[in-house]
Amino acid sequence: MSTVAFCNDPLINTLGVSSTYSLGYAIYGLRDEAELVHNYGKMPHDEVILRIRKGMGLPESAFTNPDIPTFHRQVPRYKRERPLNLVIILEESLGAEYVQSLGGLPLTPELERLSQKGLWFSRLYATGTRSVRGIEAVVTGFPPTPARSILRLNLSQSGFFSLASLLKRKGYATQFIYGGDSQFDNMKGFFLGNGFDRVIDEKDFRKYVYRGTWGVSDEDIFDRTHKELLAHGDKPFFTMIFTVSNHPPFEFPDGRIDLVGKRKNTIKNAVRYADYALGRFFDRAQNASYWDKTVFLIVADHEDKVPGDGLVPIKYFHIPALIIGSDIKPGIYNKVSSQMDLPPTLLSIMGVESGHPMQGHDLLQTSGNHPGRAVMQFDNNQAYMVGDQVVIHTPKKPATQYIFRNGKLEPTQQRPELIRDALAQALWPIIAYHERQYRLDEGSIARWKPRVSEGSPDKVKHHR
Repeated sequence: MSTVAFCNDPLINTLGVSSTYSLGYAIYGLRDEAELVHNYGKMPHDEVILRIRKGMGLPESAFTNPDIPTFHRQVPRYKRERPLNLVIILEESLGAEYVQSLGGLPLTPELERLSQKGLWFSRLYATGTRSVRGIEAVVTGFPPTPARSILRLNLSQSGFFSLASLLKRKGYATQFIYGGDSQFDNMKGFFLGNGFDRVIDEKDFRKYVYRGTWGVSDEDIFDRTHKELLAHGDKPFFTMIFTVSNHPPFEFPDGRIDLVGKRKNTIKNAVRYADYALGRFFDRAQNASYWDKTVFLIVADHEDKVPGDGLVPIKYFHIPALIIGSDIKPGIYNKVSSQMDLPPTLLSIMGVESGHPMQGHDLLQTSGNHPGRAVMQFDNNQAYMVGDQVVIHTPKKPATQYIFRNGKLEPTQQRPELIRDALAQALWPIIAYHERQYRLDEGSIARWKPRVSEGSPDKVKHHR
């Protein structure tokens, strides 16, 4: 176990670990943080910030704090007397290849059914290939780097921006529910240090239907979630759930699904079971007292397997995502989008007016000619995709440019400005992490000036 977390104070948490071990672990962490300076290229600091801001699609007047260069005011698309509650369901390893409407296998009928009732993202891409990358993007909106996720890096263990820290300041109860050991990948330590009030994991499930190698089953997680959401009553809440059943060795309870093939413990059957548990939860949720006051996000953390036979195999970063709730109009967002776009889009739907440093787009308020963009980290290589144009940076090598067509990267003529934008994207999170420029800031709130939200809100193709 690399760290210990049992409260919201990172200093107190370290008291449970020996000083010798703490020193050794700190040195180990510094070694990984040094990986942040992989040589993608050089760019003046001011140009990095200018290009990152330009890519956010906001006027320069929106940025009011030079100490937090991307900190800006977000005016939500929806005005509500009371902002909605938020539930994020992070589905383990649910790639697009298992979702029929995304070109995959017909293994998720419940998710397909739910997609008819909410805002479905048909071209959304994960930021990485591990769970911590998905958590990093969906909970904090932070871009990926070649180093370990910020969940495990030293300078981000407290005071780092997250949806939980923002919503907690607005009176929300915040909790994370996981069926396994939340110390894994330092999830518990990072969450308790950055806005989450409670972490519920496998040791808190005294009764359960099934327990496997990675923890209690998805239906146990959802049963506990349902009880927790009911217990909040009229108090606002943000709850994040992370499922475990769709993970090797693919263990789940008997008698729930019709098996594919003769062997039970396969990826296809685990996907079918995870889908069953998800549908079962929403059948109850839609009849619960919290339904009308809550918006739900269902999104995968990453694809279950990503082959290493390319600079960045973009096809295998494609994942499903769905925003659903009582007043969410059914529709499809069919432009390129990223996990990083989901947090600001959720705040816009919830009706939360706020200031934050996230550079993802509110997808409900982008301009009509916005092609969409995504950032993907694959080992030490980073891809920046705008529409079908892709720039890939590899350490100590010139950037290369491609068109992403029919699931493949095809070399194309280089566009210098796009390459510079991609380089800024690769460098910015390194700067923001080291300079601690990804956080909330109380002082800048008083300096905000009202502005009219730009762009048309009607960017979703309504259907069905």
